[in-house]
Amino acid sequence: MKAFFHKIVSVCLATIVLFTTMSFTVDIHYCGEALVDFSVVHDVETCGMESEQPMNSCESGVSEKPCCSDKQVVIEGQDELKISLDTLSFEQQTFVATFFYSYVNLFEDLDTNIVPFRDYAPPFLIRDIQKLHETYLI
Repeated sequence: MKAFFHKIVSVCLATIVLFTTMSFTVDIHYCGEALVDFSVVHDVETCGMESEQPMNSCESGVSEKPCCSDKQVVIEGQDELKISLDTLSFEQQTFVATFFYSYVNLFEDLDTNIVPFRDYAPPFLIRDIQKLHETYLI
């Protein structure tokens, strides 16, 4: 169970690092106030209204504002993730060294199987009480 939890936490942290360093762009196309299309991967499809020419003649000199608009939202990720050890204070370096030393010593003597009752002999069995009273654990 502990190994399974460890794997889940590792995958979650790797995913967080991936998404915080990733940059992406969202393209959005509006026709008036209505959202027509949005896309993360490729260019957005337009509604076709921006290719139409305004009905005004050139003599009037009044140009209408087009009803369609495109927006582009850019989300930048982190560029630097490496923290150098020379920026740590003395107390932080002491903590890291102490933590590393204690963590390494946790796994030092786990190879031997310690049996605390190896030197003691079991008591002599005079009678088998369960068999005598016919009480058996099922």
